[in-house]
Amino acid sequence: MAILRMDNVGIVVEDMDAAIAFFVELGMELEGRAEVEGLFADRCTGLDGVRCDIAIVRTPDGNSRLELAKYRSPEATGVEPRNRPHNVLGTHRVMFAVDDIEDTVARLRPHGAELVGEIARFEDSYLLCYLRGPAGIIVGLAEQLG
Repeated sequence: MAILRMDNVGIVVEDMDAAIAFFVELGMELEGRAEVEGLFADRCTGLDGVRCDIAIVRTPDGNSRLELAKYRSPEATGVEPRNRPHNVLGTHRVMFAVDDIEDTVARLRPHGAELVGEIARFEDSYLLCYLRGPAGIIVGLAEQLG
């Protein structure tokens, strides 16, 4: 027995519209939005009284998806510090291949993106950077050179 595919990566956000705008500006496409609630949601999450807005955004090739979730009930809890360093245990980042890293960073800045470090060159292969996106998540960008 084996897995069939990775279906999506889930991210809990504070502002659904801002998160959608960020990922659409990155180049993802909004696949759909829905409200999730009921016994199945409570059982799946281990929470009581779940009411959650979700949105699915997908990469242009259709192979990768993010599920953005805004909890209305129970209210989402915060983890401090908000701007955790890159080496904290747990989910590390979501990485995207882009065709122009500097243009992508410039387009995302008005949506709240901030570089964690700087755009760096890895040998003659890639330009790489990490930036903070919605809800403080770290988004990686990689531009293949040559």
